Amino acid sequence: MTSTVSWKRVIRKVKMGKKVEKVLKERVEKGGGAASSSAEEEAARSAAACTQEKTTPHTVEEYVCTGILETDFPELCALVGMKEIPAVTSRPRPPVTPTTEKSMLEERQSLSTPPPGSAPAGERFAYFRPRLQVELESEDPRTVREVQVKGWKVDERMVRVFSKSLPSLSSLQSFHLWNVGLTDSLLNSLQAALPLCLKLRMLVLDGTPIPQQSYYRLIAEDSALTHVSLRNNKIDAEGAKLIGQALSTPKSTNKNLTSLNLAYNHLSDQGADHIAQGLRLNRTLLCLSLAHNGIGDEGALKLAEVLGPFALTHEETVERRWLLLGRDSERQKSPATRRADSKGERPLSHHSSTSLERSKDKPSRATSKKKDTPKKDEKPGAANQGTGSEAAAGKGGASGKKEENKLGKKPSDTKVPRSKGARSGGKEKRPPVIELEPVEQLETVSPLLDSAEHRDGKLFIPGNSTLASLNLMGNSLTARSLPSLLSSLLSQGDARLGKVGTGLLRLNLARNSFPLDCDSFTKIQETLSVRDPLTKNPASRSPEGEQVQPA
Repeated sequence: MTSTVSWKRVIRKVKMGKKVEKVLKERVEKGGGAASSSAEEEAARSAAACTQEKTTPHTVEEYVCTGILETDFPELCALVGMKEIPAVTSRPRPPVTPTTEKSMLEERQSLSTPPPGSAPAGERFAYFRPRLQVELESEDPRTVREVQVKGWKVDERMVRVFSKSLPSLSSLQSFHLWNVGLTDSLLNSLQAALPLCLKLRMLVLDGTPIPQQSYYRLIAEDSALTHVSLRNNKIDAEGAKLIGQALSTPKSTNKNLTSLNLAYNHLSDQGADHIAQGLRLNRTLLCLSLAHNGIGDEGALKLAEVLGPFALTHEETVERRWLLLGRDSERQKSPATRRADSKGERPLSHHSSTSLERSKDKPSRATSKKKDTPKKDEKPGAANQGTGSEAAAGKGGASGKKEENKLGKKPSDTKVPRSKGARSGGKEKRPPVIELEPVEQLETVSPLLDSAEHRDGKLFIPGNSTLASLNLMGNSLTARSLPSLLSSLLSQGDARLGKVGTGLLRLNLARNSFPLDCDSFTKIQETLSVRDPLTKNPASRSPEGEQVQPA
């Protein structure tokens, strides 16, 4: 009995052990599956994190701009480590229909005085917070045509943001900066990014004095800007000298700039002289503002000298001779002269008298030698060795066969179609010679190649007739400089016919130190009233009303 009981207990324990092992095994399998799934999830998370780290840019250089300034600007500001990011706001478009003064005043009052209780005390000064104002061409946020930065400091980080974001704006045409506190190094960095903006043509940099006065870099010879404003930047005579050299020198000139505003600076007479030196050989600038610069009679006389015929300096005379020498050498090497010489050397390829007269001696000597040699052998050959006109007038069929034999003996076969189609081919090849004339005009763009006149041992060329608007308002001009300005205007009127440029059309002399009833000033007004295309009724306009308002 005891033995059977003991065996039963053993069997029970074995069965229980097997069940326990089975349960434990199932638990391990379930736990392993969960562990494997969790491991897979962790691996997927880590892979996603790695890919996100790879795609997320960490520097400004790695960021890829989308062309939407509202998106790119905050992202780039965050990458450079800026805590307070200026907001990007859209400026309202100017109205199509002109508004009255009353409506404009009401609009200003509504903008300046918010309704009571509408804004908390902390948001009353939100207008003075830094913000980036943009103007769009359409509703598409990618069509930003103008960017304005007004009244807040632009540091190195912000210049990096502008250098990255502005070139991605495909419609950007104008960039305004006012009172932004740039330095010389920051201006250099910003200027390097401007050529990347393909459609940018207008740059306004007002109220930003730079001690080095390196504004001339903006209007260098390779600059594509057409309108540049540098008002209220404390530019003195040294800065004006650099700007004048950027406008033109005997060996280089700016060929894109059409409008330059230097109002409210410190140019003085010496600075006006430097600007006048830049106008001597510049033939692209149309509008120039020198208002409120402390310019007196000496500076006005220098400007008047450039507007009329002026004498060349020694450096300009030497450069003129080099240009004339280069133009003559190019004409000698031009395809037109080569073609004319080649036609003169091949008189036998034409059966008519279209060969040049200067090549008549050469064929006569050649034919005389050929006539002497056939006399020894055969007399019939000598009759066919004459000129092309004699052969055509005398023996028709025999001369044709003889000419075919001659053409067959020549090593080059390319001259055969030219001789057969001499008349039609000559007419077709004359237009390329006419097409070369614009190239010669491009070569003579330099004013140093204009027609010159010798007077008193000096060489005089026509003055600057391209400048159409000159603003000298608010300076210190007296009646002493007005006769010179009048003389320059009259000389431009005499030489306008057939010359490049219209001459001076608008001259602003308001708020200077001469009486309005001055005789020279009255004659200047009468002369300009005839030229100014915007003048409708010059007789009914007052002297103050005729002047151009300051930009």
